[in-house]
Amino acid sequence: MMSMHPLLKVDISQLTVAERIQLAEDLWDSILAIPEVIPVSQTQKRELDRRLELFRQNPTQGSSWQEMKQKLGFFK
Repeated sequence: MMSMHPLLKVDISQLTVAERIQLAEDLWDSILAIPEVIPVSQTQKRELDRRLELFRQNPTQGSSWQEMKQKLGFFK
């Protein structure tokens, strides 16, 4: 099955898994570079505000990203 992407003009299936992951990361980073274009609903904003307030009330509660990656089995 060919996975040619018309904008990239590359057969994605010919890339290694590492290259495809890097491509996905690069694409996401390019979107994050302009956060004002990422739509966030009012519901999402309220949830983010709620979580931020919980963190401010107890900043030692929860897990770091490193701890979560270990718990989830990522990057062993």
